Amino acid sequence: MSVGNGHSFLHWVGKMNESMGHWGGQLLLDAGDFDLIHAHDWLVGDAAIALKHHFKVPLVSTIHATEHGRNNGIHSDIQSYVNDQERRLTEESWEVIVCTDYMRQEVSRLFHIPEDKINVVYNGIRAAKKQVGVDLSDLRRKFAQPQEAIVYYVGRMTHEKGIARLLDAAPQVIEAMEGKVRFVIIGGGDTGHYQRQVERLGITDYFQFTGFMPDWELDRFQTIADCAVFPSLYEPFGIVALESFAAKVPVVVSDSGGLPEVVQHGVTGIVTQANNPDSIAWGILQVLQRPDYAMALVENAYRDLHERFSWDRLARQTEAIYDRVVVERHRVDW
Repeated sequence: MSVGNGHSFLHWVGKMNESMGHWGGQLLLDAGDFDLIHAHDWLVGDAAIALKHHFKVPLVSTIHATEHGRNNGIHSDIQSYVNDQERRLTEESWEVIVCTDYMRQEVSRLFHIPEDKINVVYNGIRAAKKQVGVDLSDLRRKFAQPQEAIVYYVGRMTHEKGIARLLDAAPQVIEAMEGKVRFVIIGGGDTGHYQRQVERLGITDYFQFTGFMPDWELDRFQTIADCAVFPSLYEPFGIVALESFAAKVPVVVSDSGGLPEVVQHGVTGIVTQANNPDSIAWGILQVLQRPDYAMALVENAYRDLHERFSWDRLARQTEAIYDRVVVERHRVDW
């Protein structure tokens, strides 16, 4: 939990908030006429709350995830501190924004915040950055032979992402596909324990761990894959699912957190049971063994991306929250 020069992570966060509070305060003094402050998660909470009270400017916060959810409970002093900071930020906020209805319920339950103070605004992406329709056959041959399907995961290498359960599901997929499948695991961090798990399962030849992949390369890779799998044990939203929608690759997710809101089962993707390798294997095979069905999922997902997750739509929703806060602020004596 350290960030350079021997300083603890929390010490680093404290110094960052001191700096943000100083420069934010100077900006408010010099420019003035700011209607509200918008803070994203607890990391900037101290500065945002201090500026709110000093300048009497209403605070809006976005909670992207909770410490309780990430760790399936609070188990250490540091986690308790972060949990308290999250609670304080939501209490101090005029309105709270979350990314799914699942998160609305979680934040309300954990911090005793009334649900009518919590607003759902989905995350979004810019679909145009995916090079769909471009011939990338040379790139594809670096990962699989033409007759082999590519199944991939991209994300953080953490327990909450459910990667171990995907590896457990792989032997069933390999057998059903008669070996004509390759798994690509993308993401930085320590993958040693996952590679050892693959070795124990005897399926090393079917796996490739790429480590970190730059965005420009990932954008190209995703368009050559046949199936994306995100078997998370905890997932407030799942922006990776939208990335796959944009790349026109079929998506298999778990039923954890907000993922079933993002991926509509049987319509825009396949939703499987979290922490269940048999269910994950079934979902992958639904995609790989039913190409017409997979294509229908892809087309529905691409359309849904523009209908529910466009930046224009999400910006309008956020602007409406801002407008409501500004109107309400003018009605109170502070």
